[in-house]
Amino acid sequence: MSSFDPKTVTVLLQQLQAGDADAAGSLLPLVYGELRGLAQALFANERRAHTLQPTALIHEVWLKLGGNLGGAGDRRQFFALAALAMRRVLTDHARTQRREKRGSGQRGITLDEHQVASGTGPEVLVLIELEDALVRLSAMNERHARMVELRFFGGLTIDETAATLGVAHATVERDWFTVRAWLRRELGGK
Repeated sequence: MSSFDPKTVTVLLQQLQAGDADAAGSLLPLVYGELRGLAQALFANERRAHTLQPTALIHEVWLKLGGNLGGAGDRRQFFALAALAMRRVLTDHARTQRREKRGSGQRGITLDEHQVASGTGPEVLVLIELEDALVRLSAMNERHARMVELRFFGGLTIDETAATLGVAHATVERDWFTVRAWLRRELGGK
């Protein structure tokens, strides 16, 4: 991650909560490198010709978070919030791509042609399936769903996840084992 002082980010977030709109302008340059690393990690398993690139994802997330940045009390909460927003943007993008494929009115093409042409191959379908599974998991156990968001999309360690959720390290380890098994079953081993 980047070499900035995490306390500076926390101070800027507190200034945002207090209504200082200028703090957002100071915050972005400090967190941009870390957001980019997070975005690149999310794109690591995507195809090369993805129509949404890490830089565009960061900008989309920044706009999406907009005035809600003050909702994060510290650096850890901010990056968890950003990871959640990235997940939602990627899922929305995948659904839009899939919808355009179905409603385009163009000639039918084979799955292989379509995967290459429009980027709605297996990784897009898995992302949508993961989003749907997380919605189901959230209905069953909100903390488990949040844990997946923090660990998978946010890239947080077990210790960071435990601190963010306010639970013990052992609880996260135990729950993470259970949640991964549940996800594997829900996603058919993908």
